[in-house]
Amino acid sequence: MTYSRQNSIEEQQEAYRKAKQIIAICEQLYITLDPIDWQQYGMRAPVKVNNIEIASLLDLGQRDSDDILRRVQIRLFERAALETIHARPGLKALIWSPVDVVQPQTFLSLWIITLETDERIPIIEFIRNGQRVYEHYQLDRDNGQQLTSLFGPANEGEYHLGDRVTIKDRERQYSGEIIYIIPAGKVLISRRYTSRGPGTAYRDDAASRYIVDCNDGFPHIVYQSQIIQ
Repeated sequence: MTYSRQNSIEEQQEAYRKAKQIIAICEQLYITLDPIDWQQYGMRAPVKVNNIEIASLLDLGQRDSDDILRRVQIRLFERAALETIHARPGLKALIWSPVDVVQPQTFLSLWIITLETDERIPIIEFIRNGQRVYEHYQLDRDNGQQLTSLFGPANEGEYHLGDRVTIKDRERQYSGEIIYIIPAGKVLISRRYTSRGPGTAYRDDAASRYIVDCNDGFPHIVYQSQIIQ
């Protein structure tokens, strides 16, 4: 047997308690964990969902339910994005960006997962048969009804539908076409999680926001201040 504290009975007991605690928390979150081999690995036992390793028992045992959910989401959102494009081995996600949309929706949340290749993959999270499920979201940029269902009625702004613009997003420049304009009164605040720390956040409540298709996956949702030409 391999334990971190010299095969101690105390660690076995601690690992057993922590495993039961984490399993109970995940059940409340609609997450079913794979069996945790605490007998073999003690507190270093990997915690997995559908054979996807989330973290060690020691790591998750020090976190509350919100932190555990976030760790699971990050790994499962990434896996769904990579499977969507049949990614090559070793490819990873860099940025996880939740998108605030009009409620209610048929899904719990919509996230844009940006990969190392700069591809932006939209993934939705929903509950199916009592379990959290993560799947690719199909967006038709020419379907006005779908865009309205996500972001509310279209609005007018200083720029117009069909305009070609250059935007600045996360310190990089992209060029694309404006395909939708979000009303000024609808403030969408995205929380961004990156492999290099928090991403750049933009906010300009007085101006419309623009959905700009830059042909890199899910369109960019930007404030007017992010349009640089």
